[in-house]
Amino acid sequence: MDQILPILVATLIAGTPLVYAALGELVVERAGVLNMGVEGMMVIGAVIAFIVMMASGSLFLAVLAAMLAATLLAFMFAVLTVSFRANQVAVGLALTIFGTSLASFIGKSYIGMAIVMEPSPVSAFAARIPLVGAVLGQLHPLVWFSWIFAAGVWCFLQKTRTGLIVRAVGESPTSAHALGYPVNRIRYLAVLFGGAAAGVAGAYVSIIYTSLWTEGLIAGRGWIAVALVVFATWRPIRCFLGAYLFGGATIAQLFAQSAGISLPSELMSALPYLVTIIVLVLISRNAAVMRLNVPASLGKPFAAEG
Repeated sequence: MDQILPILVATLIAGTPLVYAALGELVVERAGVLNMGVEGMMVIGAVIAFIVMMASGSLFLAVLAAMLAATLLAFMFAVLTVSFRANQVAVGLALTIFGTSLASFIGKSYIGMAIVMEPSPVSAFAARIPLVGAVLGQLHPLVWFSWIFAAGVWCFLQKTRTGLIVRAVGESPTSAHALGYPVNRIRYLAVLFGGAAAGVAGAYVSIIYTSLWTEGLIAGRGWIAVALVVFATWRPIRCFLGAYLFGGATIAQLFAQSAGISLPSELMSALPYLVTIIVLVLISRNAAVMRLNVPASLGKPFAAEG
């Protein structure tokens, strides 16, 4: 147990930003929109959260600012792809390039600075809970909230009428429009939700996970989030578990090094991405499952006739 507990805690900590980002992107794709700009939105969220945290010392304001900044980028994406029906892949790639470049510019003067986080009193209280306190006490409340967030996304998509409408828009926007549903408005809201979730993920990385800002901080997590949606075959629970699979692969390199396993550091750093690629290849081999679950109108713009 002394060996398993640190691995479990580290996995939960490392996988949390992917829970937010991947589940946010899952809702976007369920609405029929493919946003490959998650990386750019996470980077902007990370740098804005770090700047606001340094200035105010308020985690709430930092996360809120990150959500607003990432949502603004998501709004730009929605205007171009939903209203003007631009190519979603091209705009998403441009959004990532723009977000990464902008974050590098505005965060240049903050490189090398670090945030000193005070222990959360909520975590200290949770540490006294029998059985689970040993784990909960070592986790930031944002980690706990990610579990609530995952459950909320699952309930929304699977158990609510509004979630059913979102899925209907992703499957057949023409039919949804014929029934009187505002397809483009629903897609706008889904994209903005995905942007806000990516902002929270970025804020978590810069404030909680690393407590610093540097270029390349997100390190491809936005791309992994997009890949996880495919890996999960657009199912929230699988997406949630896949985030921790990547988190476990991320921290495996650290425990392997501490255990004295002599492997090249470059290979160890590539391990999380290698695991993700292998899993995606294995999942993608089942073409029937992929066709059954992929939203039929994913990536296809919609124009209301008449």
